[in-house]
Amino acid sequence: MDLSNRTVLVVGGTSGIGRELARRFAAAGSTVAVGGRSPQALAELAEEGFAAFSIDVTDSVSVASGRDAVLARYPDLDTVVTMSGVMLLEDLREPAHFEAAAATIDTNLLGTIRVIDAFTPHLVRRGAGTFLTVTSGIAFLPFPPMPSYAASKAGVHAYSEALRAQLAGTGVGVVELVPPAVATAGQEKVNPHALPLDDFATEVMHLLSQDPTPREILVKGVLMHRWAEREGTYDDLVAQRSRALAMLPGRHA
Repeated sequence: MDLSNRTVLVVGGTSGIGRELARRFAAAGSTVAVGGRSPQALAELAEEGFAAFSIDVTDSVSVASGRDAVLARYPDLDTVVTMSGVMLLEDLREPAHFEAAAATIDTNLLGTIRVIDAFTPHLVRRGAGTFLTVTSGIAFLPFPPMPSYAASKAGVHAYSEALRAQLAGTGVGVVELVPPAVATAGQEKVNPHALPLDDFATEVMHLLSQDPTPREILVKGVLMHRWAEREGTYDDLVAQRSRALAMLPGRHA
């Protein structure tokens, strides 16, 4: 993928990985717009020179109006990144967890689908373009304290595979970014093994720039997760990660 002359929309680019990737695409020479829900973050990005659009992926009307505003300003948009996501702890023994599960699925999976649906006609009409979906190493190696997060990201993976098959021959590609734990929003304090954001973004941009672009963007730090079943390490790794259930209220190691 030539990163130097694209027109990119990063939905969910107001913080963390999305914000850093927006900056990296811009630094590579692409025109970059950012969509998100936080007015303060959008204002900050606008001060940096990004076009900022209010888009709430849980609201179909917001997604549609955001799409119309983006395409009015950038009719040559060729790359849509679906970054929006939430990570919530859930204790499946407590019925109250369902609220967190519903919010997670609505944002991570249905939100991704809403954005893709909104921009598919435009990209297909162009006859060229790319969807960059974002899953997680947790899609392939669950983190038991976050079951709906794992399920939602596994869903985005499967959806990305089906989308790629359905768009074959249209000129529109589908690339899946699979992050490991990345040190954003203080996660480096929670998870000392989290990959530094700068290192992660550098590796991602290198992989994206390859020709042909890989279907899955897998930094070295996520290979353990992605291929755990193939390597026969899945059961042991899930057992290790299950120790984190102690962080749930009322649970003990």
